[in-house]
Amino acid sequence: MVEHARQAYPRECCGAMLGTEANGERHVKAARPMRNAFEGAQEDTYQLDPAEQIAVEKEARSQGLSVVGIFHSHPDCDAYFSKRDLANSCPWYSFVVLSIKKGEFDHANSFLPNFEQTAAEQETLEYAAQLT
Repeated sequence: MVEHARQAYPRECCGAMLGTEANGERHVKAARPMRNAFEGAQEDTYQLDPAEQIAVEKEARSQGLSVVGIFHSHPDCDAYFSKRDLANSCPWYSFVVLSIKKGEFDHANSFLPNFEQTAAEQETLEYAAQLT
């Protein structure tokens, strides 16, 4: 995820997180970079390609995994869940936002939107220290 975000900088990247879910905890086993399909300026917007989403779902199933979340980057700002992020979210995925400042990883946060898409609770996110 971090490498994809670095490569996309100063544009937003996006992708899927493949993993497992048990006892209310999600464990990411693999990150699948995806194309930012947004047709305008990508410095503060991303859009997933529906056909690519279907392909990633099939890929996950073929590996005995599920798509447990979506990730995207915020170039040169903090890892927060914006109003646009919330409006384009869905309650069955975790959403990881990576802060990329001056082309380098700064920090990340994970969010779980409610079913009404009116709020997103920040989730506990554990990641390897070597990312920082």
